[in-house]
Amino acid sequence: MVRPDLAKWEQTLADLRRLSVAAEHPRTRERFLALYEIGAGHTNATQWAAAMKHDDNTVLKWVHTYNSLGPEAVTYQRSGGRPPLLRPNKSSKSLPR
Repeated sequence: MVRPDLAKWEQTLADLRRLSVAAEHPRTRERFLALYEIGAGHTNATQWAAAMKHDDNTVLKWVHTYNSLGPEAVTYQRSGGRPPLLRPNKSSKSLPR
């Protein structure tokens, strides 16, 4: 069973739990909560993925990324993608009536 390697990054389960509550972005909170639950033995990656409606490989990737690159690598970073359909108007001028 794949588990987070807490000793490698000098962290505890309490650290993962704290990060799952304090992280700014919801996706980062979800990732740290998954690492906490898996590390504590409450669940495994497959069970977590099924409960959260993720692919097994996604959750396994979070664990492997944490183990190889550390906690900073698990934080969510927007990777681009399609721009919003409607953008807010930057000028404060209103349209003439």
